[in-house]
Parts: sequence; structure tokens; C-alpha cells
Amino acid sequence: MAQVSIRINGRSYDIACDDGQEDRIHALAGYVNDRVKEIADAVGQIGEQRLLVMTSLLIADELGNAQEQLANQTPQQPQPVGLSDAQSDELAENIETMAARVEAIADKLAQS
Repeated sequence: MAQVSIRINGRSYDIACDDGQEDRIHALAGYVNDRVKEIADAVGQIGEQRLLVMTSLLIADELGNAQEQLANQTPQQPQPVGLSDAQSDELAENIETMAARVEAIADKLAQS
């Protein structure tokens, strides 16, 4: 298990995490620190505990909004990724050719 030192609101915290997750923890701590700074700039230094609680509520609200947006999205049909019009046309022709071959085989089997 790895140990990382993060800094939030000018204060260091040692955090244990799974090996390989150190960069992720630093990125998350940076995000939290930015949010704490925004709140501290708006309301002042109101005590570390209250500041962290307010930041936690703000981040939870952001998460809730994101979850609502995802829940309200309608599923979209998957689109082919990275195919040009010419490639799509060629793929369609290949599928049609294969379908014709399958039909020909099915006709031969039906005649047997």
C-alpha cells in the first residue's frame, strides 16, 4: 500500500492508497483544494472543519447534478467511430455481398 502526502488549504495530510493510485489521489486533492480555496475566498477562513464540510457539500451537490444529468439522458444509438463515408459505403457493400452469398447457399440447400 502506498502513502502520499497531499496539501489542502495549506495543510498537509498523509493518505494511504493502493499502489499505482498516487497520481489519482494527487489530482483529486488538487480539485478539492481548488474548491476549498473558492469557498475560503467567498466566505473567508471560517475554520478548517466548517470549510471542509462546506466544500464536501458543494462537491456532493456537483456529483448529484452530474448523476441527474446522466439519468435524464436518452440512450443514443452507437455510431461507428472513425469511419469515413467511403469506408462506410465499402463496409455496406461487403455486408450486402456476404448476404447474397448466404442466400445463395440457403437456396442450394433448399433445393437438395
